[in-house]
Amino acid sequence: MKTIEGFVLRPLGEEYIVIGEGIAQVDFNRMISMNSTAAYLWRNVEGKEFTVEDLMKCFGVSHSAATTRICRLTKDHLVEKVGEFVENGASKCKYRKTGVII
Repeated sequence: MKTIEGFVLRPLGEEYIVIGEGIAQVDFNRMISMNSTAAYLWRNVEGKEFTVEDLMKCFGVSHSAATTRICRLTKDHLVEKVGEFVENGASKCKYRKTGVII
């Protein structure tokens, strides 16, 4: 997964918001509210692709839980698979964020 360039995370009281900055986001007229967990993930993945294993490390969840979350995001068209690779004999996938919401 990968965050979309041009969107910036900003604190707002006890929550966080994501806003579009720049000409590419002119048609985006919403403000997205995030809790501290979503903001933590955003900060950890901003500007880079990551795998299910990276999500597991970030949140300390099982492979099954991370895979379930990735599948849900893929079904909702918020994440897309960008590649596959083999590491230590195991097939793994890289994802990229296609929507703004994490």
